[in-house]
Amino acid sequence: MGLFDVHAHLTNPKLAARESDVLGKAAGVGVTSILVNGLNPSDNEAVRALAARAPIVKACFGFYPVDTVLPDMDAMGKTYPRDVPACTMDEGIAWVRDHAAEAFAIGEIGLDGYWVPKELWEKQEQAFRALVQIALDHDKVIIIHTRRREKRALEILDEMGAKRVDWHCFGGKIGLARQIVERGHSLSIPSNARRHEGFTRMIETLPRDQILLETDCSYLGPMPGEESEPACVAETAKYAAELWKCSVEEAHAQFERSFEKLFRVAP
Repeated sequence: MGLFDVHAHLTNPKLAARESDVLGKAAGVGVTSILVNGLNPSDNEAVRALAARAPIVKACFGFYPVDTVLPDMDAMGKTYPRDVPACTMDEGIAWVRDHAAEAFAIGEIGLDGYWVPKELWEKQEQAFRALVQIALDHDKVIIIHTRRREKRALEILDEMGAKRVDWHCFGGKIGLARQIVERGHSLSIPSNARRHEGFTRMIETLPRDQILLETDCSYLGPMPGEESEPACVAETAKYAAELWKCSVEEAHAQFERSFEKLFRVAP
């Protein structure tokens, strides 16, 4: 049975500097698939190159919700604490469209109301719709980032008929999470689940075949201040086994079935 990480950022400088060690540790705990999510054309290119040299990596091409409107934020004097290569909305969408056929999934994409001011929400939605349509055109799973705009993201996905969806690191209310699984979508749980009440509740109460594992590495480590990496999914699986009152092997088998159900391939 193979473990997986459906949302990782191994192109992050903190992890890229020790790539061999990170991949080796993941394989050592049974991880067989790491879905590395791209953020913009430059990052997508780095993800593509990583997947070419590391078979354990599955390339997911995306356009981070903040990045879609970053030039507009810059013009408004809004600061964003990440060094992002200059890219217009049209350029970012075009890159994903041009390379979608070779992507394992489209992500991460979505809506962000935390960093993005309300004046740009409509424009951000335009990019989201275009990216969702690309995924639908190529029958690819959509990996969602949404912050403070979860309900609106679900409305758009409903409107566009998107069914093959994973909500990464969902931060909304458990009631909305239940609506999401009613649509047939999945939610992926990061490696800080043991110390996060919301993620614990999702593991306990949502359908097991719609829960996946992720890390969002290098963020959301198991302990405060600790960096995460793909190997951390083994601990999350162990925690799920405790909550489900089953063996670790049974939990691994369930997660493998859940992965296969959404992505139509075993990890």
